[in-house]
Amino acid sequence: MLLHHARRATRTAPDGSLVPLAQQDRGRWDTTSIAEGVEILQAALARDRLGEFQAQAAIAALHADAPTAEETDWVQIVEWYDELARLTDSPVVRLNRAVAVGEADGPRAGLAALAALDGALPRHTAVAAYLHERDGDLATAARLYAEAARKAPNLAERDHLTRQAARLNTRRSR
Repeated sequence: MLLHHARRATRTAPDGSLVPLAQQDRGRWDTTSIAEGVEILQAALARDRLGEFQAQAAIAALHADAPTAEETDWVQIVEWYDELARLTDSPVVRLNRAVAVGEADGPRAGLAALAALDGALPRHTAVAAYLHERDGDLATAARLYAEAARKAPNLAERDHLTRQAARLNTRRSR
């Protein structure tokens, strides 16, 4: 929880809009909370009794440890998602793993991982949009962002996805 809380101030812009992890100002993250969270995680992992919460914390620590989004150790994050999936068999974990695979091995690998999941899974369409955008298929990505916006569970997420669709549609029309 400390590792997630350390990013709290950067998750939304002053107007309340969502700020994706890759765009958050890492200089504003609470480094004291990150250090404390990593220390607690290391002590828990040293007990050699891996559980769901330790695996989740390890993923959060890898995000928090990266000086920039581009320096995130996505390969190791995929490995932790594999452990977490083994422990929980959660569809949400497998969805998040598909994103990590897309970052580690490229968007087509992420789309292949995503194809194995139920399309009715919450945020499946948003993940598909993101991966298609990374793959350069802007028309499909824009359509999927708009579809994901219609399915969004809250206003902030809906607005974010709508802006993503509009951004791509504007880019495509130039």
